[in-house]
Amino acid sequence: MPERSIFITGAASGIGREAALLFARKGYRVGCYDIDESGLTALAAEINEFGGVAVTGALDVTDPAQWSTQLADFVGASGRLDILVNNAGVLSSGKFESISLAAHRRMVDINVTGVLNGTHTAFSYLRETPGAQVVNMCSASAIYGQPELATYGATKFAVRGLTEALDLEWAEHDIRVIALWPLFVQTAMVTGMDTGSTRSLGIKLTATEVAQELWDATRGAGRMPKVHYPVGGQAKVLLAASRFSPAWLSRLTNKRLTGT
Repeated sequence: MPERSIFITGAASGIGREAALLFARKGYRVGCYDIDESGLTALAAEINEFGGVAVTGALDVTDPAQWSTQLADFVGASGRLDILVNNAGVLSSGKFESISLAAHRRMVDINVTGVLNGTHTAFSYLRETPGAQVVNMCSASAIYGQPELATYGATKFAVRGLTEALDLEWAEHDIRVIALWPLFVQTAMVTGMDTGSTRSLGIKLTATEVAQELWDATRGAGRMPKVHYPVGGQAKVLLAASRFSPAWLSRLTNKRLTGT
């Protein structure tokens, strides 16, 4: 059986790091990419220590040229890419008008354009790999627009739409496209974050739990194929409720959860 491979962005810390460690332990050749090169060096050393295989490289996901270079280097002569994980992301929280326009644009550039760059560039490799998969990191913030997370949530709505469309469009190429939907995760992204929703719901998920869900979700579509995978009890309840709630009730629920 050919060596299985996974390419993970934002791998130097948080969810990306835990996913890299887990997949390496499971026998995958893991591509770990980030702008944090020192974090990648530490990650590779840990993977090598237990006998795993890690390839690391600096990657600014907003730069298509870097995507082309790093994917070509990782895939090499085999042309094989089993799983692409678009995990890199940034978050700025607070009142919309109090966040600089530069910070809003940065979220769009990394959280949306980064996913577009990676998915588009990886297509030729995914198409040549039987049963290839793309995992996009979405968020429970894409269930309903969140006060104090307006632009972040909007980027995740975009990721949600792209995931749904490509899962249908790329089925003819045997490429599965799915999204993970964690709520707030205990990572550096939420350090110091204080919003109505974090106060009411807390920050309970760990990066390890999300990585495990990523592993489970990529084990196959099963009898009832899914596109969206909520992570944790809170996200599961919120996503399930949103599918049956009328718009006015979803708005009221979010108003109460966020204290607005």
